[in-house]
Amino acid sequence: MKVKEVMSQAYVTDKDITLEEASKIMSKQKMGTIMIVKDKKLIGMITERDLLRNFGENFKISKIMSKSLITISPEADLQEAFDMMNSHKIKRMPVVNKDELVGIIQATDLLLCADELDGEFYFN
Repeated sequence: MKVKEVMSQAYVTDKDITLEEASKIMSKQKMGTIMIVKDKKLIGMITERDLLRNFGENFKISKIMSKSLITISPEADLQEAFDMMNSHKIKRMPVVNKDELVGIIQATDLLLCADELDGEFYFN
């Protein structure tokens, strides 16, 4: 099974919004991650954990967004996604095709396909 078969659409912004705005978007959209793009290129990611760590602060997401992102191709096998997420101890991974963001795969997506995977989950 391929990543593209289980990935979901990522919430994307191209603006440097405040942490409060990001929090409202995540709550309204029921998403734990916002991807930040510039000129169609993925430049960062912010998670609900990032927001919680900076609760009460009043600055832009660019100050705390993760910039060194581990990404995967939509054509990759789920086992490869599982292995990458497990080894890097991450729960979400942007799906990128030719430097363009096409979706997101999450640990919960992999759990739904656990019968396809070899190994144990060690996500934090």
